[in-house]
Amino acid sequence: MADHSTVSPAAAGVRPSVLSLAIKEKSALHSAYMPFLTHGGLFVPTPKQYHLGDEIYLILTLMDDPGKYPIAGKVAWITPLGAAHGKTQGIGVHFPDDDSGRRTKARIEEILGTTIGSGRSTHTI
Repeated sequence: MADHSTVSPAAAGVRPSVLSLAIKEKSALHSAYMPFLTHGGLFVPTPKQYHLGDEIYLILTLMDDPGKYPIAGKVAWITPLGAAHGKTQGIGVHFPDDDSGRRTKARIEEILGTTIGSGRSTHTI
């Protein structure tokens, strides 16, 4: 009998996908930030399909910050093509519990300040 189960690329030992995200405005950062994830995370628009738990290597550039933030995270959110309310297709990348994840989360929260708790809509919730 054939096995029709699917194995995510992460489970199959496939190298993580590399994605780049350049956020140029505070409003775009607010829309992408996912503070409800334990270590923080970002929504990354992408037409590529992923599975929850897939490993992602994200290279993030934040506004006028000259440095890049390399993040080895995991897919924790998926917004499929044709999602309700015209939401953008993409994935939420959960930051790791390491120096790069903590540094990125702290920098994002420093930039956003009090707007984190605002009722403005985001790409996720």
